[in-house]
Amino acid sequence: MDYTKIIDINDPVYTFIEVLNHVDLKQYFVEKDYITGRPKYDSEKLLKVVLFAFMESGYVSLRDIEKLCKTDIRFMWILDDMRVPSYATIGNFIKYDLKKSVPEIMDDMNSYIFKKENVDLNHVYIDGTKVEANANKYTWVWKKACTRSRAKLFVKLTDLIDTINECVLSYYQVKFETREEYAIDYLEVISERFLEVTQLDTKDFVYGRGKRKTPEQRYYDLLVEYTEKLKTYAEHISTCGEHRNSYSKTDKAATFMRVKRDYMGNDQLLPAYNFQAGICDGYVAIYDVFQYASDMDCFQPLMTRFHDTYGFWPEYPVADAGYGSYNNYLFCEQHEMKKYMKFTMFNKEMKDKKYHNDPYRAVNFKTDENGKLICPEGRKFNYLKSAPVKGNQYGRTQEYYQCENCEGCEHRTECHKGSGNRIISINEELTSFHEEVLGNLNSIQGALLRMNRSIQSEGAFGTIKWNRNYKRLRRRGFDDVMLEFGLICIGFNLHKYHLSRMKMMKAA
Repeated sequence: MDYTKIIDINDPVYTFIEVLNHVDLKQYFVEKDYITGRPKYDSEKLLKVVLFAFMESGYVSLRDIEKLCKTDIRFMWILDDMRVPSYATIGNFIKYDLKKSVPEIMDDMNSYIFKKENVDLNHVYIDGTKVEANANKYTWVWKKACTRSRAKLFVKLTDLIDTINECVLSYYQVKFETREEYAIDYLEVISERFLEVTQLDTKDFVYGRGKRKTPEQRYYDLLVEYTEKLKTYAEHISTCGEHRNSYSKTDKAATFMRVKRDYMGNDQLLPAYNFQAGICDGYVAIYDVFQYASDMDCFQPLMTRFHDTYGFWPEYPVADAGYGSYNNYLFCEQHEMKKYMKFTMFNKEMKDKKYHNDPYRAVNFKTDENGKLICPEGRKFNYLKSAPVKGNQYGRTQEYYQCENCEGCEHRTECHKGSGNRIISINEELTSFHEEVLGNLNSIQGALLRMNRSIQSEGAFGTIKWNRNYKRLRRRGFDDVMLEFGLICIGFNLHKYHLSRMKMMKAA
């Protein structure tokens, strides 16, 4: 059957085949030297089926792909007389053969599409969104709660060991050492030592109703119970790691965050992932997935990923106020990127003239001929100290200045509400960065870039989440989530290219 006579000439499948014909698919699948069992499905055809399904639907389940291969004439054309694969075959192909190849496939497709569309990679519009994970809602583990419970458990262990030393081991002239914090290995050693000294046999231990435990058994059972609890707390804290404060028991890579889709209506935290994307002319040029909610910490890894993919740093990275920080501005300075990321108080600086021109703000203070800060009343501020900012990777310090004398000032209530002489903190380099950003974003070019960012980056996520109904993850685990989001981005770019192609054909 000649399917091309049946399928409409404007169907997306023709655009899809055009792109795939310019990509060498064989490089992603290495055949093994030995052959066992039944003949294997054609990997290239399976790949085409999966990618076209994601192009058409945004996200599609494995059973739906199997059904489309049986009922949709376009999928029959792609299969080219190959036997229809089952949903299990498609799932195994995605999990084992496609997982590591998705970023490379996207890069090769983007290289063809970007060349055809003349995509400008120097202007990258950055945004992120939180997508709910495929995990149960009430399975949270909080790192701070585990840390507090562990500290309380250390106190209980100290009391228990003191009791054991006094009530049991004093008869054997043995004493266990107490500590402020206890290692699991140490507790296991003293548990074994306790059995040796008291000559207890765990086979003689009694449990259940009507049975009476000996004092030695009660102490030993408590010691084992506390050791197991300590192991549990240590495992929870290790799973959270340094950068996370929580995780879900049903998907340990997911972190509890606030998402926009609050269907509970009580501002409850939900297990989610932070998806970040760099958009160029409406296409997803780069993407990444993070396990923490802060967008500020996602900027540098995303730009590094862009550099590793395309071989250069974008000249104009444009982002909203969630990305503007001292670290990110300095990162742009080091790699010769222009600063077009808003900072936290950008809107207030722009719209609130009273706040912007407030003479009692430290950044608006003038300096005298010696470089000392002077308040509006003409009183000098003397250097007090410098302190490093906690968690800053570039060693940023905050300078503190104190007024020489605030007594008798007529404007004390407007300038300083505390007691004593006013102390201000200021960082000249960060202030100069803010002034540069204000100048960039207030220019005509900056206004156009801000407008384009809201159209392109937020528009891309709006299309993915709402137009294509992708509001929750289907896979669990960080690697599988990266795979799923990569397939979503490939499908989005293919669909975007088809719409652009149809628009050009209509204009012609």
